[in-house]
Amino acid sequence: MVTKMEADFQLQGARIAIIGMGLMGGSLALALKGMCAALYGVDSDLATLELALEKQVVDQAESDPARLLPEVDLVILATPVPVILDMIRKLPSFTQNPCIVFDLGSTKRDIMQAMSTLPDHFDPIGGHPICGKENLGLENAEANLFQNASFVISPLQRTTRRARSAVQQIVSAIRANSLEMTPEDHDRILAATSHLPFLVASALAGSTPCDFGSLIGPGFRSASRLAGTPSHMMIGILRSNRDNVLNAVQSFRQSLDEIESALQNENFAELDKVLNRSRTSYHSLTKN
Repeated sequence: MVTKMEADFQLQGARIAIIGMGLMGGSLALALKGMCAALYGVDSDLATLELALEKQVVDQAESDPARLLPEVDLVILATPVPVILDMIRKLPSFTQNPCIVFDLGSTKRDIMQAMSTLPDHFDPIGGHPICGKENLGLENAEANLFQNASFVISPLQRTTRRARSAVQQIVSAIRANSLEMTPEDHDRILAATSHLPFLVASALAGSTPCDFGSLIGPGFRSASRLAGTPSHMMIGILRSNRDNVLNAVQSFRQSLDEIESALQNENFAELDKVLNRSRTSYHSLTKN
């Protein structure tokens, strides 16, 4: 007899619960609307649940995961990293039924380590969509948020073919581009491409006098945009990826030191060389 854990996954017949109905979870719900048999939302904020039902983002919404999880085939964890880790610890108390567990966390090492300890009736697989914006909450969710975005997938050794198929179907349905990567590589790279930019934007905004606001133009706005992200959304990320973020900060500081040294010594030929090298790197990094 083929068990539920071994059977082929079909998105159109699946019952999916999304825990965390903020920007990412809400956007995913909007993108998956009508593509699965049932879509459930879980959130601790009652106003968010009311909005999700009012806008028909999900078919059913609850604050208590235990009321919904026993009914689902797949659980998607779309909360901040510390809450994902806490939720993984609690999952066995919410359901004893077989189900796939998939997360959208911005770091992967701690989350995948926690997932590896789940009981056998859970089928865990990690993920991280490389998209988002600084305006958070369900009210800012967009069905096309994931379109053409890279979507990192990090399976465990125990991850089944069924779970891989489920995630691939979801990624395809939301029109993102899947990319398999180890948790270690993910966290090392994202420290430079996501977590450091937040810190740089924060440092720029924090070091600019407030009375300069009348002369703020598009250059400053684009460079400092990420500083608008609430700090509570980033602290867990920075804590769980501290070593890689510190390496990225050190690399950035060395680059900034080169620029400062050239300016200090009035070596504008060297400064021109450094800036042109950075320009070449920018075009190479952003050509896709």
